[in-house]
Amino acid sequence: MPNLSRYDLMMVMPVYNEEGCIKQVVQSWHEQFTVLNINFKIIALNDGSKDGTAKELEFFQNNDRIKIVNKANSGHGPTILMGYHEAVKEAQWVFQCDSDNEMPPESFCLFWHKRQSYDALLGIRQGRSQSLPRKLVSAISRFTVSGLSGKGVHDVNVPYRLMRSDVLIRIIDQIPDNTFAPNVIVSAGLAKMNARIWQVAVPHHNRTTGEFSLKLGKLFKASFRAFLQTWQCVANMKF
Repeated sequence: MPNLSRYDLMMVMPVYNEEGCIKQVVQSWHEQFTVLNINFKIIALNDGSKDGTAKELEFFQNNDRIKIVNKANSGHGPTILMGYHEAVKEAQWVFQCDSDNEMPPESFCLFWHKRQSYDALLGIRQGRSQSLPRKLVSAISRFTVSGLSGKGVHDVNVPYRLMRSDVLIRIIDQIPDNTFAPNVIVSAGLAKMNARIWQVAVPHHNRTTGEFSLKLGKLFKASFRAFLQTWQCVANMKF
């Protein structure tokens, strides 16, 4: 069972090659949580960045509200799962957001204030600019989740999600550590278990620094892998 006494909230932030914005991003979330008077911890997982990200993160090494984990590269999905497994043991609520500054913290207060009535609060990326191939992949992922769970989650892979630890742990304990897109599976698991889900539009801004960790040429191959993993994992989930 999760230890709910240490923090109210733990934020899971996977990081890869974000030296241009990572300090600003972490500071902005720290400020948001502080203003809301939350007992929180941010865990920033540096997934083997090849630029100066690790050096930038050293700025926070003496901040007891921020934990920096420098790890070998394993990919975005496994890094998120690593963070989730730690967070559900430390806090009552888990929030996941990426480190690219595409979804800033201004919308989080609404999530936090509405949390008691829900098990999961999921953003819907508003104003997101996608190429046609990425739109197709997003649509396939959405229909996959709907087909497996019988319920729709609009933005199944959104990196802006607040979840109860005692609900999340029941899902991630059934997800293999090497899963490519665990958030898609988490969305399907939430729907399949009839969790109380709240979805709302959150402003999305295209990145101005860093780079996409997945190049377009590998997108369809990776998406097919994610589809198979999602289908197999969710179909076998027990609640």
